[in-house]
Amino acid sequence: MTPAKKQHKDTIVPDTSVIIDGRLTHGISSDKITSADIIVPEFVINELEHQANKGKETGDAGLAELIQLRELVEQRSDITLSYTGRKPTQEEIHMAHSGRIDALIRDVAEEKNATLYTSDVVLYKMAVAKGISAQLFEKDETPSFSLAEYFDAETMSVHLKKQAVPLAKKGSPGNIQLQRIEEESLSDEVVEQLMKEIIETAKSSENGHVELSQPGVMVIQLEEYRIVIATPPFSETAEITAVRPVARLELGDYELSPQLHDRLREQAEGVLVAGSPGHGKSTFAQALVDYYWEQGHIVKTMEHPRDLKVDPNITQYGALDNDFTNTAEILLLLRPDYTVFDEVRKTEDFSVFADLRLSGVGLIGVVHATAALDAVQRLIGRVELGIIPHVVDTVIYIEDAAVAKVYSLQLTVKVPAGMQQDDLARPVVQVIDFEEGDVEYEIYTFGEENVIIPVDAAEDSEQFSAKDRYAAAYLEKELERFVEDPVVEFIADDRIALYVDENNMAQLIGKEGKRIEKIEKQLGVNISVKPQEGTLRHSVSYEVEERGKYVAIIIDPSLQGQSVDVYDKEEFLFTATVGKKGQIKLSKEAPIAQHVLGAHTRQTLYAYM
Repeated sequence: MTPAKKQHKDTIVPDTSVIIDGRLTHGISSDKITSADIIVPEFVINELEHQANKGKETGDAGLAELIQLRELVEQRSDITLSYTGRKPTQEEIHMAHSGRIDALIRDVAEEKNATLYTSDVVLYKMAVAKGISAQLFEKDETPSFSLAEYFDAETMSVHLKKQAVPLAKKGSPGNIQLQRIEEESLSDEVVEQLMKEIIETAKSSENGHVELSQPGVMVIQLEEYRIVIATPPFSETAEITAVRPVARLELGDYELSPQLHDRLREQAEGVLVAGSPGHGKSTFAQALVDYYWEQGHIVKTMEHPRDLKVDPNITQYGALDNDFTNTAEILLLLRPDYTVFDEVRKTEDFSVFADLRLSGVGLIGVVHATAALDAVQRLIGRVELGIIPHVVDTVIYIEDAAVAKVYSLQLTVKVPAGMQQDDLARPVVQVIDFEEGDVEYEIYTFGEENVIIPVDAAEDSEQFSAKDRYAAAYLEKELERFVEDPVVEFIADDRIALYVDENNMAQLIGKEGKRIEKIEKQLGVNISVKPQEGTLRHSVSYEVEERGKYVAIIIDPSLQGQSVDVYDKEEFLFTATVGKKGQIKLSKEAPIAQHVLGAHTRQTLYAYM
């Protein structure tokens, strides 16, 4: 009797990609993989463990797949599972991003005369080039995507969390409500399965991108969905937040005035589109992108994540090496007519925005702001004052999916509103209501800081100017190192009374009044320094005599060595130590000596201890 031929078994070596995306377990459970010896390299296990220890969701998903793989194999008699090889060295782990681990896995497949299973196109091509049997899982073999089932036509975002009721924001920009979409809390298993599906789909889809992957958080752009997966240690438990646009509008859908439409078409080249979350600022920016494209301009975008829905001819760029500065350098080579920067948040983003704009690139920046003025204020301190209007010439504030306010910015040289002296003229950025043509705010350098002042308040003659209020705030900050608890009082426009502890007056005023004079020049106001009530000391009797080359203030000799403050009425003159025979001597050539003689003649000279 002829013995039956032994059934041939395939030998399979999987890489990390087919473990993470679940293709290996899917192949076994669907009987696409039968009669096989599966050999998992230790390099794969260690790489997944390394990712999991760093808090990466890919590592957790891969380890969960290994557990499921073991369970499936135990139920099959025609499939075996084994592990082989050594652990990678620290150097090899550090070189994983350059393909070192993939090369080691490829070597295992060659050594075992096995078929390499991979979803990595580069690894597949390298294996084929070296004559190694390889199986590439094509992009169209994608797992299910259950997250889409939580959305309907009105859903803007869904919020899913372990042991919590699923929630969704529904409606349209400016009219959004948070609703329960299920009554039962989500189990741990459901959330974990959703996370796995999202990651698998993003990695296998042509329209999916992992925009950010750090310990405890992944940001994924998958077709129209922007998905954030948060896990410990970043969050206390696993959470999925998915957002998608609920409307796509054209510029003609907005009720723009003819003059604003003309400005966008002919003049505006540095535009900030501002608004609160959910009010439609990105939707407006998207409409503006389409408009410029239809006008025959080359348009690009800078986004993180890349979630704007634009014409296929418009290329969307991310942060190159996680830095938009690098992206900007490439854009300068491409020279687009307009670039959309979504979103401008950090100081570095504003620097990139300014550099691109000053290089001649038309820019539309999207910023979070609760009012139109907030968008302007975010420029102060981040962009040099004199070039702000060259960087941003138009601010469009979106509220409830409509254009609620438009500002134009203009640089001029003038005396700021609320100031009186002509010698206080300086560069001023005017914030102008575009539709009405009225100047609403002025931005200028005040002391050592850039400030923004409401013009109406500054020009109101019945109130002290906004400039005075900033002078008070600046004084309090400037004097912290000299005096404690200064009190600022407005006497008249451009005149301030400053009340301080009498013991601090001499230090504040400085030698011959130079310190207080410097502060007066910085602020453009006159400052009278006065002692605070309760800090005055008792008066001292004295006589004044002229003696040769000096003027002597003669006080009780028993006060020798004590400090005495000398005033002309309420004006502090100096502090001196009483010398021998109770005298304070002043050289006649010193201006203060002549001041003392004049005050003594006017009977306005006082001394205090």
